[in-house]
Amino acid sequence: MTLFDLAVKNIRRNMKSYSLYIGSMVFSILIYFTFVTLKFSDEMFTEASSSTLVSTLMNISSVMLIIFVAIFIAYSNSFFMKKRKKEMGLYSLLGVRKKQIGFLLFFENMMIGLFSLVVGIILGFFASKGLLAILIKLMGLELVSSFTLSGAAVRQTLLVFIVIFLFTSLQGYYVIYKFKLIDLFHAEKKGEDLPKAKFITALLGVLFIGAGYYLAAQDIITSKAWMALGILTTPLIIVLLVVVGTYLLFHSVTVFVLSKLKNNERWAWRGLNLMTVSQMLYRIRGNAKTLTLIAILSATTITAGGAVFGLYYNIGKDTQKYAPNTLMWQGNAIDIQSDAIIYNESLMVKNEDLTIFKNEYNYSFVTLSQYNNIASLQGKEVLSLSGNNVYVIDAYYDERFSRAYTGEEMLVGEEKYMVKDFTSDAIFNTPAMFVTVVVADEVFEKLEGEQQVYQLVEMEDEKNQLAVSKQIESQLDENSSFSSYPETYHASVQSFGALLFAGSFLGLVFLMAMGSIIYFKMITEAEEDRSKYEILYKVGVNNKEMKKTIRAQVGLIFGIPLIVGIVHSMFALKAFSMLLSLDIVVPVVIWIVVYSLIYAIYYVLTVSYFNKTIRQKI
Repeated sequence: MTLFDLAVKNIRRNMKSYSLYIGSMVFSILIYFTFVTLKFSDEMFTEASSSTLVSTLMNISSVMLIIFVAIFIAYSNSFFMKKRKKEMGLYSLLGVRKKQIGFLLFFENMMIGLFSLVVGIILGFFASKGLLAILIKLMGLELVSSFTLSGAAVRQTLLVFIVIFLFTSLQGYYVIYKFKLIDLFHAEKKGEDLPKAKFITALLGVLFIGAGYYLAAQDIITSKAWMALGILTTPLIIVLLVVVGTYLLFHSVTVFVLSKLKNNERWAWRGLNLMTVSQMLYRIRGNAKTLTLIAILSATTITAGGAVFGLYYNIGKDTQKYAPNTLMWQGNAIDIQSDAIIYNESLMVKNEDLTIFKNEYNYSFVTLSQYNNIASLQGKEVLSLSGNNVYVIDAYYDERFSRAYTGEEMLVGEEKYMVKDFTSDAIFNTPAMFVTVVVADEVFEKLEGEQQVYQLVEMEDEKNQLAVSKQIESQLDENSSFSSYPETYHASVQSFGALLFAGSFLGLVFLMAMGSIIYFKMITEAEEDRSKYEILYKVGVNNKEMKKTIRAQVGLIFGIPLIVGIVHSMFALKAFSMLLSLDIVVPVVIWIVVYSLIYAIYYVLTVSYFNKTIRQKI
């Protein structure tokens, strides 16, 4: 039997262990191939406004994916090597030279890698049309995706992953030279360092995470802590506190809590609780670094995905805030041939230099009657003003760093005006008009500023009036201050849609890798625990009780990093929400639920494999 034949036999024999690893690699290759295909897609380049965005985004996403996949493959190979060191030791004991064992491992890794690569590209070819259709839908483009194979995408995918597989296969080849025979036979007994749980380290873990949460929950603009630490320095401090705190959480806090439970005799001697807690103490301490990594990656994935989904979810609301009219421009009226017009109004505006807050500005002035007319057409409240009282509209007002206008004195030339009230709820588009002052009609007549005319058009189904918008824009000059709801909306949809697409599939790759890592850990521990469960079965513990214990053990290993990651992400997303004044509760909840459901699939697979492994002995 040749080394190649033996490698094939070993892969078949270990297929249960390799299956999830191969599945994760195939999916990663599929996504990478899709990203590269989109980068070279002719359909995307026919849409000039989106071609550069998609190409740049896919380049960045591809690089991130390569780095992550390379680390994942290297980690997985080290796991499989550790799992099979006893087997390698047996080969060595039988007289097989290390060089031959190294070649055997090299062949196995290369075969698995090349098989995954071929399958990933084939599936990517068939999936790329569907994924391209998803991207087109998310970006709101009107394109027809074609079913073509990109030669450039195939070549780039082959080159990148063959290099990765060669590197990781050589890693497997050389690792055999690092160990003595005795090390190979005792490899499975070696785990990560098992730190002792101390109250002081447990307390530090809680304090570090609490400090990170406190800083993240502060308003960036008004927080004294952020000002003292520095706007650029504080996020780094938060990340450091949370990462170190998370490690200490698994290193000591959970161990401290489980130790207390173990010492509670009333609880510990109920069912198999004592055994479950004892095993969890070992596993959580032994896997502290891995669990920390998974919790941080989960938090990063949920935060990034939730933030992008939140931006995408709020596109309509945000666009409406700054473009309450479908179209607005400075200049004469244009005849629009459409049955979708709700109103088409002209607005007389005077721009005046003025002094307020002891600074000079240039604001737009409109009459009360014109304001009330537009407000009533938009279904908003009308105003009443008298004398030199004025009303200010500032769509960009933010109470955190803007002074309130109410009660302030406004000086226009020699004339003084008093701000009766103000709002950030605009009825005129920006940037066509920025800060607007509403004055009584008779006051407007006295203003000496140059009078300009603006056109305001509202249409039904405004986000789909892009053709009308472009037609109007083509008839205007560069100084018309043209503002368009459909153009702003579609620009945002294209940007955030592409980000959501890339972020979602990158997040899915990260999730599959994290699920696979826990799966690898647990199947190894299942094989180590078979003898313990065999003894329990012999002393009368039934299958139902053992399955319950297995579900609890696996559930803790899967559940704790997920819960920690979700809590981390909630504080990060709260800071993001406050910074941009966005309501992202609904999209974040949807994102977390979907993420958790996919994550739960790995839990179910792991429990199933764990049960099968245990039942082999009983």
